[in-house]
Amino acid sequence: MTKPETRMDYGRRIARVADHIAANLDENLTVENLAAVAFFSPFHFHRIYREATGETLADTVRRLRLHRAAVELTREEAPLERIARRAGYGTLAAFSRAFAADYGVPPGAYRLRGKLLPPAPKKPYAVKADYHVTVAPFEGVLLAAIEHRGDYQAVGNSFAKVQIFFAASGLPFMRSFGIYFDDPESVPESELRAEAGLATNANIPAHAKIREVKIPASLCASILHKGPYAELERVYRHLFRDWLPTSGYEAGDFPCFEEYLNDPRELPPTEWLTRVNLPLKGDL
Repeated sequence: MTKPETRMDYGRRIARVADHIAANLDENLTVENLAAVAFFSPFHFHRIYREATGETLADTVRRLRLHRAAVELTREEAPLERIARRAGYGTLAAFSRAFAADYGVPPGAYRLRGKLLPPAPKKPYAVKADYHVTVAPFEGVLLAAIEHRGDYQAVGNSFAKVQIFFAASGLPFMRSFGIYFDDPESVPESELRAEAGLATNANIPAHAKIREVKIPASLCASILHKGPYAELERVYRHLFRDWLPTSGYEAGDFPCFEEYLNDPRELPPTEWLTRVNLPLKGDL
């Protein structure tokens, strides 16, 4: 193979590993097993994976399991002990220490902190969130993206595969965006549609799953959210329940999209920054 072909082959093999990890978080994800998924030598796979993804296998598994635990805490009333076991911890104490280190509070407090995603109130607009909405032009951007189907909280795996493709292709990493077409409270989880993409100025090599997707220039209402992705639904509730009906604006003809302003592999969830954008009708 030529060097570019070799890089792309490595990228496809690492992407298979990303898929396998996301689909088998409850399994024993050993280096040997994952190396076999990618057809790499187990003696070298850890280094290959780290160079391709920017984090170790252990970091990936830990991050994804804790993210799933955070989502479960916002959605379910399952016992904390069961959530701890699913996250790979033998004791609730060990899980609580790990969760608090990343999310700022122990899991029990995280669940009780206003329930994070409370049911919509019977009286519209009765509960206000402490968010600042900015209305400003968005310049538009062209993405290299992968289509995501299913739970939005699992979209991270699609982003991982786009990032692996960029690394394998030698493309520069730029801005990261997710486009979300459906309301997760109205559409069945299996039917949810999204695009996970990275912006780049380079030409995109031909790839079976990567495609060009354009976010058009438009006027946007945006909120900057700091914290775990599991809490982002609060932002959408504020935009659509509290802000839009009294704003004097009308929602535009393009879905909501999010821009991820820092790398979740490098910072704890309490420091993650996400700009949620609602396109509006009107002149730029």
